[in-house]
Amino acid sequence: MEYVQPIRDRKQIIAIKKILKATNIRDYCLFNVGINSGLRISDLLQLRIVDVIDGKRNIKDRISIRELKTGKSKDFPIGDTSKKAIKDYLMTRNYEENEPLFRSRKGKESLKRQQAYRIINEAARAVGIKERIGTHTLRKTFGYHAYQSGVDLSILQKLFNHSAPSVTLAYIGMTQDDLDNVYLNLNL
Repeated sequence: MEYVQPIRDRKQIIAIKKILKATNIRDYCLFNVGINSGLRISDLLQLRIVDVIDGKRNIKDRISIRELKTGKSKDFPIGDTSKKAIKDYLMTRNYEENEPLFRSRKGKESLKRQQAYRIINEAARAVGIKERIGTHTLRKTFGYHAYQSGVDLSILQKLFNHSAPSVTLAYIGMTQDDLDNVYLNLNL
């Protein structure tokens, strides 16, 4: 198994969003929801329209799903960035409530994992990212930036269902450079 990295540079995240928004609003929405939810790609691709909109076709405040890998229920708020991306995307298509949110161009099937990989990888390469990038990059990017913004490691450990803080740190791609920067930037 190849290990993929999070996207650490916020400028690269912004650049990827621009590329995806200009080329395919569905892919832009997939990327936004992925990096802002921390969902595994299998759970992201299983989302249905009904998971994100209410009966009046308004974007819901929360997503409630059962994770495919763990079988556990997951309930979390939809952030403003994701809400806007979902709204913009749904305005571009006709849909029925039980359809996949991220529908393939071929019929009414959900986007496949391989297609999602290609979308994310091509966008990452287009902005100059050389590290290993894959569908799991979305989840790791969420964790990395949550940690960098001050979210307690124990919360991320619980969110990711990890057994130890060291597992979470390795998972979100904390490098020796990140650890060294604590010493170099503190300067009390």
